[in-house]
Amino acid sequence: MTATGFLTADELNAMLPGTLPGLLGIVVDTHEPGRLTSHLDVRSDLLAPNGYLHAGTVVTLADTSCGLPTRALLPEGSSGFTTLELKSNHLGTAREGRIDAVATNVHAGRTTQVWDAVVTDASTGRTLALFRCTQSVLWPR
Repeated sequence: MTATGFLTADELNAMLPGTLPGLLGIVVDTHEPGRLTSHLDVRSDLLAPNGYLHAGTVVTLADTSCGLPTRALLPEGSSGFTTLELKSNHLGTAREGRIDAVATNVHAGRTTQVWDAVVTDASTGRTLALFRCTQSVLWPR
């Protein structure tokens, strides 16, 4: 597999079993260059001890939703990428149902990519989290 290239939502979903996103139940719904939508069903084992959705679950959904489509925008000749920085603002939470994420590319350069994701409650459309990450583009040595 090369570092650059577009993968369909089905191809991305096939990569998830046996990984943290797979364990959480993250599902890619759509993928186009610069944009990805995904979701996960809230389960009791994804909650924090206080009974609300664990922030780490939300961050993993957002980070995965930004990371998976990064590959399609990598410059020719790069060898991959890694998350350099991430930030999240949690505005709400959930105890049940489904949460959705929409990730969009803000910048795709030779050394970095910047992605934003919005995580929402699928039943109400209420924003649960705003997320931004910077991906470092890796080059062969």
